[in-house]
Amino acid sequence: MTWAWFRQWRQHKAFRIAAPSWSGSAYDDLERYLAELGETAAQPAEDADDGALAEAATNLWRARRKLAQGNDGQGKQAARYLRTCAGALAAAGLTVQDHDGEPFHAGRSVDVLLYSDDPEVTVETVVETVRPAVYHHDRRIQTAQVIVAVPTGSKNSTSSDSEDSHA
Repeated sequence: MTWAWFRQWRQHKAFRIAAPSWSGSAYDDLERYLAELGETAAQPAEDADDGALAEAATNLWRARRKLAQGNDGQGKQAARYLRTCAGALAAAGLTVQDHDGEPFHAGRSVDVLLYSDDPEVTVETVVETVRPAVYHHDRRIQTAQVIVAVPTGSKNSTSSDSEDSHA
């Protein structure tokens, strides 16, 4: 007597499930189908290469920025094609994030290539995005590279204030 058989007898008669009345070949077919299903499930799904997607999205982003600077007729047509391409990538789950003009703080997940002094900013600010952040279905596949402007007066005033407070 097997455990599965015993479980059926524990239940009320109306809820008992009769054993299937299959022939031996049906069991063999079922076993073969399950084996094929297991092999298919074990194979990894063919996902697009994240590096190639990030590179394509970055180049698209750069081309759109360059074309935004010009105003000729062919540039407008090319920009339309690029918008269409960007829409297709967005529909496929690819998001490109530009950080220009955003406030910067040390906890941000970006690579800072350069800090530059700028008397016109009051807080640390991203002045240029060299390479955008790229996300594929909300998973980052490329980290942004940025240039950050630092207020010139803040470094000197904080160091002189700290020296005065210790005197």
